[in-house]
Amino acid sequence: MAKEYSRTERVGDMLQRELAILIQNEMRDPRVSMVNITAAQVSRDLSHARIFFTVLGSDSADEAKPVTDVLNKASGFLRAHVAKGSTMRTVPSLRFVFDESVGRGRHLEGLIKEAKAADALFDRDDDSEE
Repeated sequence: MAKEYSRTERVGDMLQRELAILIQNEMRDPRVSMVNITAAQVSRDLSHARIFFTVLGSDSADEAKPVTDVLNKASGFLRAHVAKGSTMRTVPSLRFVFDESVGRGRHLEGLIKEAKAADALFDRDDDSEE
């Protein structure tokens, strides 16, 4: 039997959509102009949410620290706007976390390309010797 779509997942998806729109349309800080919300994890009691984001041009949490600070300081503002637009009794408190998986994926992709190029070079060397 298929696992049903849990309430925490529905709330996380709603937060992800709403926060992406709010950050782009309501926040005036230029540091958050290139932010992309990648995921939202909501606790089982719906009181806390970790919001994962990426920033164009940043691959590490250290590079994105100023943006993380801005988003965490604006979490009350964002939470209030989400509460206005939703029918939830309470909106989870928001904590923003930089998502390093995108940078890690890019790094792994580069390693795979290097390995394929080395294999192709090795195969060419073997064919020329025969």
